[in-house]
Amino acid sequence: MADGIHAGHRARIRERFLQEGLSGFSEHEALELLLTYAIPQRDVNPLAHRLIDRFGSFHGVLEAGEGELVRVDGVGRHAASLICLMPQLMSYYQRNAMGERPQITNLMEAKQYCGALFIGAHEELFYIVSLEKSGRVIKTELIHRGTVDEIAVYPRIVAETAFRHHAHSVLMAHNHPGGFGMPSQADYDTTRAVVGALKVLGIGVVDHLIFHRDGVYSMSRESQCDEGRPEEFSYMLRSSSVSGRRGTLKEEGEDGLILLGLYDAR
Repeated sequence: MADGIHAGHRARIRERFLQEGLSGFSEHEALELLLTYAIPQRDVNPLAHRLIDRFGSFHGVLEAGEGELVRVDGVGRHAASLICLMPQLMSYYQRNAMGERPQITNLMEAKQYCGALFIGAHEELFYIVSLEKSGRVIKTELIHRGTVDEIAVYPRIVAETAFRHHAHSVLMAHNHPGGFGMPSQADYDTTRAVVGALKVLGIGVVDHLIFHRDGVYSMSRESQCDEGRPEEFSYMLRSSSVSGRRGTLKEEGEDGLILLGLYDAR
């Protein structure tokens, strides 16, 4: 009888989703629906509540690692794998919806494209997006996992990657999983070193975006400006070891802030 009750409940919650979508679901109901596809013939409502109590929210559950999930009573490898798959599917969906080689011409498009790369990321990731002169994406590559502290390595890897793809310019992006939004000194120094290395090759730098829990930090939008070139983004002045002043970049709103060509060395 218990199996029949659970089966009926599963059928009702799935039918409700098909009729209404998830808009009317509470956090634990949405998670319960997901768990029904991983754990057969068992009431997963108590488990959904335990998971949300443990990780704080539906969002927190989906961001948890497999090792953390399986430590919750009732979560096996199959259920943990399904939960971990969800953010990756959302990331894949967003990137796929933009097309294989979208065109990035402003900060909004850069945020949208790069933001999808970090959905569900549990560690710090560093990507380089190689771009054509028109801003169309040539290739996106993950070049490092972990803390941005290998300044001597990054310029070489970025330069080799951009040169290999015949990039006109590059867009760099990494995340701060811990939630802190401001760049670290290593972020500034790494960016400055990369800009210098690419300039020698005649390859421009569009921006370095840092994604965190509360939003996105654009180094080009927040960078200091050279006294003699007030409208040019100058990463070279952002290191604490180099004097400089903080300046306004352009008056346009961020959606209309044209990024391409700001470090066009050709």
